[in-house]
Amino acid sequence: MPKSGKRKTAEEYLPDWLAHLASGRRMSAHTVAAYERDIEKFFEFLGEHLGKTARLGDLSTLALSDFRAFLAWRRRDDVSVKTLARLLSSVRAFFRYLERQELVENAAIHSVRSPKLPHAVPKPLAVEAAAAVTHASPVNTQEAWVSARDAAVLTLLYGAGLRVSEALGLDGKDWPADGPLRIVGKGNKERVVPLIPEVRTLIERYLDLRPTPLTDGAPLFIGVRGGRLGARAVQKLMVRLRSALDLPDSATPHALRHSFATHLLGNGGDLRGIQELLGHASLSTTQRYTEVDSATLLDVYDKAHPRADG
Repeated sequence: MPKSGKRKTAEEYLPDWLAHLASGRRMSAHTVAAYERDIEKFFEFLGEHLGKTARLGDLSTLALSDFRAFLAWRRRDDVSVKTLARLLSSVRAFFRYLERQELVENAAIHSVRSPKLPHAVPKPLAVEAAAAVTHASPVNTQEAWVSARDAAVLTLLYGAGLRVSEALGLDGKDWPADGPLRIVGKGNKERVVPLIPEVRTLIERYLDLRPTPLTDGAPLFIGVRGGRLGARAVQKLMVRLRSALDLPDSATPHALRHSFATHLLGNGGDLRGIQELLGHASLSTTQRYTEVDSATLLDVYDKAHPRADG
């Protein structure tokens, strides 16, 4: 039987779960905050739906129709199908936590069908467009080190397939004097990414021009005020480049990661090798790019990448 505990409302257990996500699951503050917002919406719905503040016993007695009513309630605000699916996933995760704590038992939450998501198709740049982005002249008059930094960041995203957050999260201690780059990605999963010569050359050029020396604890990429370069700055850079190079709106910083994978696969890259390079937990995620299967991981990187011989 579930333990009722001494707390009066179900929402009082939310801080414990969030602390578990942050420390036990080692999720980022951004992810934890997103879970918190989702569950707060759920409790807001329950307050209207039940006509009172929900207690643990109320969570145990919720039926399939109640969870469907929650999704319909959020749908009234014209939220996307993707948001609905994420909300349901958050609620399920919260219930699983309460079940492990022997506080709640509810089989209905695990029977709710997740809204069917539209098939997401990555939108990579053409090889020529990706090359134009990484070779672009400064789009604004600025200091030489800023131009060198921008070129280094964009070439790293395309040449190594990093997420923007991964690239901007690098510190001095993470930059290898030689050899591959070690990245800690989603889910605290580490992967090894080889660096093609042009990536290393452009980053070392940026480091030579950088106004402050790179120490182990300092951000690899810095803004004009000396702090860590933010994702918004890279997004604005791509907006300016889209205008200067007449590129589509889909030409975003993340599109460079899509381009990395698509161009490798299109040139005979091994699907599982690309999965490792991208840090995808599931092969099905990588399969969004194409169904191509050949060569070995190092052959993929050394021979297939359009910039590998640079």
